[in-house]
Amino acid sequence: MKEIKELKFEELTLEQKIGMTMCGHIYNHWDDKLDEEHLIYAINMIKERKLGAIWVDPGFKRFDEAMKLVKETADYPILIFTDAETGFGPDKIGKHNAIGMAGTEEIAYLFGKVTGTRARKAGYNIVCNPVVDMVSDNAMCNMTIRSMGGDKEQVTRLAAAEIRGMHDAGVLSVCKHYPSAHEYEPLDSHMCEGFSVETKEDLLDYALYPYVELNKMGLLDGIMTDHCRLQSIDPDYPASLSEKVIGIIREQGFGGVAITDALPMMGIVAKFGKVDCNGLAIQGGNDLALTWSENKFCYEAMLSCYERGILTDDKLNVAAQRVLDAQHKTTLFGEYVELTEEEIALYNSIDAMGICSVTDEGLEYSVDKNARHYIGVQYPNGSVDAHGKIIVDTFTNVWYNPEKIVKQLEATFPNSKILLMNEFPSSTDNWHLVNDNVDYDDVLIISFMDGKAYQGEETFSGRFVTAIKAMQKTNRVSAILHFGNPFPLEALDHIPRVIMGGQSEKAVVAGIKALAGEGPAKGKMTYDVKLK
Repeated sequence: MKEIKELKFEELTLEQKIGMTMCGHIYNHWDDKLDEEHLIYAINMIKERKLGAIWVDPGFKRFDEAMKLVKETADYPILIFTDAETGFGPDKIGKHNAIGMAGTEEIAYLFGKVTGTRARKAGYNIVCNPVVDMVSDNAMCNMTIRSMGGDKEQVTRLAAAEIRGMHDAGVLSVCKHYPSAHEYEPLDSHMCEGFSVETKEDLLDYALYPYVELNKMGLLDGIMTDHCRLQSIDPDYPASLSEKVIGIIREQGFGGVAITDALPMMGIVAKFGKVDCNGLAIQGGNDLALTWSENKFCYEAMLSCYERGILTDDKLNVAAQRVLDAQHKTTLFGEYVELTEEEIALYNSIDAMGICSVTDEGLEYSVDKNARHYIGVQYPNGSVDAHGKIIVDTFTNVWYNPEKIVKQLEATFPNSKILLMNEFPSSTDNWHLVNDNVDYDDVLIISFMDGKAYQGEETFSGRFVTAIKAMQKTNRVSAILHFGNPFPLEALDHIPRVIMGGQSEKAVVAGIKALAGEGPAKGKMTYDVKLK
């Protein structure tokens, strides 16, 4: 077995120090030639011991080869990152966060242990979990479905349990997205810079509560910094480039590693450019820049920032040492752990545990499966791929599959009629939904909200909301089964039964069973959703 030797700060060259502050990236480009060049450059950086961390995308089409090359080349404990908010491997849990909806520390610990074990066996030693952003409304767009809730103490308890599970599995954790400030526009940082008016005192009272408490427990290995500008604290730079904002948690005694969120987002490059943001990230108090672009370009950008004085020796030295400290921590874990069949079975039930309901007083959340229901099922809009080709995004291979939903509904509600309707319904969709249901006992609605980057504010279309409003003039809709971000439900007129689940195929299956009275809906509402 190859000997892994820790690097010593005093033996690093300037070029190696600069490389220590980079998290390189191995991922799919649009052509194989670029993939090969990108991979070779990263491996050569590792060979020269001038790369502190590498993010190996588990979806990279040559993943096994790439991970093997990284492992065989690195003779020092390089940090190998991945993201696993919904788990790692084939069995993932759903968003809106199933851990928060299940709501127990036992489940959070199990999720951390299973995720960490699977990630470590794939080759990783540091995982960007848990999300400790707290949500009180729908303003944070795709962040809403990633949050474990809005109760700072509950989020902290669940996060602590999850991290302990990851540690027992043998991986470090990274909490995100620091400082978790409440943003005031329904956009996300992939599209533009967010902003918040919160003060340092505001942050310490609420958003930073999990970070501070986890640090006291010795569980805060790392943080990922967010591209949100806190105008009351630093009017010049977003948190991910701000020494003033990152300094708040450092003042609380945090000595772990800080890594930026991906730098090529418009929240950064629109104002600071693709080159200077690399050096500004380290100068602002991060230890690793998540470059998320061509490794050669990013290394040369970092070197350019140093040569032009954007990145200074004092900040470079501090960052390089913290990266070495994090690398050291990865060497302290024991042997691989094995998961039991009982642990895997419990893990696979998390989505069903998260199904929750809100009903009128005296009503069961389920309906009579033998009654004659008219069931409207939303399906996704068409889309355009990266090359401009029009496609129809039916989610066939993802979590919300209309074809599978229809088959389950047909088997579960044999006397009912099913209408597939576009999430942005046509006039024909609404005509059928509003007119055809009169021959049936009631209307059931299956809806979804699939939070994604660049999507912006998550809302139902006005056409869909109008159709519900029209039917509720005569109280035709008796139940809605909704998956994903629950806040769009606030726009709908009163519906007596509301069942909610996460963004996963298992959650969809469990939700339909709950609607039919064949399964529970005992999960916890993690947010204060104001249903009419």
